[in-house]
Amino acid sequence: MTPSLPHQAGPPSRPDRPAEAPRHKARRRALTLLIIVLLIGVPAGYLVISANQSRDSGKDKEAKYSATGLTAGWPSKVQRRLYQVSVPHPAEDVAYYETNNWKTSRLYVQFRTNPAGLDSFLGAMGVRREQLRKGEITIGDRDREVSGWTFGGRGPWWGLTHEQKNPAPTQDVVVDLSDPRLPMVFVVSRTVP
Repeated sequence: MTPSLPHQAGPPSRPDRPAEAPRHKARRRALTLLIIVLLIGVPAGYLVISANQSRDSGKDKEAKYSATGLTAGWPSKVQRRLYQVSVPHPAEDVAYYETNNWKTSRLYVQFRTNPAGLDSFLGAMGVRREQLRKGEITIGDRDREVSGWTFGGRGPWWGLTHEQKNPAPTQDVVVDLSDPRLPMVFVVSRTVP
């Protein structure tokens, strides 16, 4: 004979739920869909935007570092501070180019300014306008070839070399004073890393 097993009690009795109204059902589904979109769509959108910005940044850097001559625009604040080239305000026709190797780093900068801007630029270097020498082309052939500058035209040309002890940079400056109201300044600042 087999012993009898106790009977398991059924589920407690619950009152029957009323059927969900179609309007309530639609609202619940819409809320569920909105939550899913927010949980998946927002992070996915962020990733797409971030990837595009990263790719664009890489293209900008590639263009910057593959440049082989003067680039229109201002050198970065870090470059201006490192090479001690203080481009004055106002300045126009600003262009720059940087070269680096294990031996010497150079920053080539050109800009057009007014007489007060020229004095401000020279003063920031620690020199005065009176130290410019007429007819002096202090920027060498190698640097002229790299930058594409030619100093054979109009003029008068004025120049100076501001030598400093390492690690401070040495600057070669040439100024075109053919229009004394708007002097054009060319500077090569070089430093030994």
